[in-house]
Amino acid sequence: MSLLLLAPALLLVGVVFLWPLLRYAWLSGHAASVLTGLVPLANGGANWQRLLSDGRFWQDTLQTLRFAGVSLSLELLLGLALALLLHQPLRQRGAVRAAVLLPWALPTTVMALGWRWLLNDPYGPLNRLIQGLGGSPYGFLSTPATTWLFTVLADVWKSTPFVALLLLAGLQTIPPELEEALLLEGAGPLQRLWRLTLPLLAPYLLLAALFRLAQALGVFDLIQVLTGGGPASSTESLGLYAYLNGMRFLDFGYSATVMLGMFLLVLVLTSGLLLLRRGWQGTLR
Repeated sequence: MSLLLLAPALLLVGVVFLWPLLRYAWLSGHAASVLTGLVPLANGGANWQRLLSDGRFWQDTLQTLRFAGVSLSLELLLGLALALLLHQPLRQRGAVRAAVLLPWALPTTVMALGWRWLLNDPYGPLNRLIQGLGGSPYGFLSTPATTWLFTVLADVWKSTPFVALLLLAGLQTIPPELEEALLLEGAGPLQRLWRLTLPLLAPYLLLAALFRLAQALGVFDLIQVLTGGGPASSTESLGLYAYLNGMRFLDFGYSATVMLGMFLLVLVLTSGLLLLRRGWQGTLR
């Protein structure tokens, strides 16, 4: 009976996850491009050999890891601070919470277009402000350093409310009696945060980190709309590189190999995050 009840969920997982994964694994062992007339031909692992020696793949891997690491760290810190603030007895707390969630509710493409308009050179609002103050327009999306910075800021702006929502749910499960007991012992705010809040929030922090790590490592739409991977591929992610190989260069075999490489990266890092969580919980006890 239990397996019967799980059957719809297992079927859904098989259709949306396992079958595409197996298809990618099969396609990664074949050449399927315009050179083969888009007919898959077994190539004896040539796609994987190409991947290991592909400098652009490794460059995009480092760029994706840097983007994910910085954005995830900022989102967890800001999300925790925002959740602690929203947990307080504020006036119109429901309206405040709804307003905070608006960036997360926006579609990523719409949000990225908004940031692109904001940073437009020379007609965007930010450059208009600079010109109004007597400065010259600045190409925020044509300089690698500032382009990467604003890509991270856009992702943090959109995703921090999601992290805050998860952590707020965790805060509401903490019995108030425990905090009152620490108050009676004379514990200050930082002591209560370290000794009570963080240990009890650990499962929620892990859940938020896992969700956001997987999403940040697979980032595509934000990069595609905001920067297109530029300037000079300085913000190109693995997801965008796989897309370009498949949809622009019509090399579906190598595109599938890049996607599998990205999947293995996500698998390794999320597994490492689970191990780190166990060690972190041990230090908090």
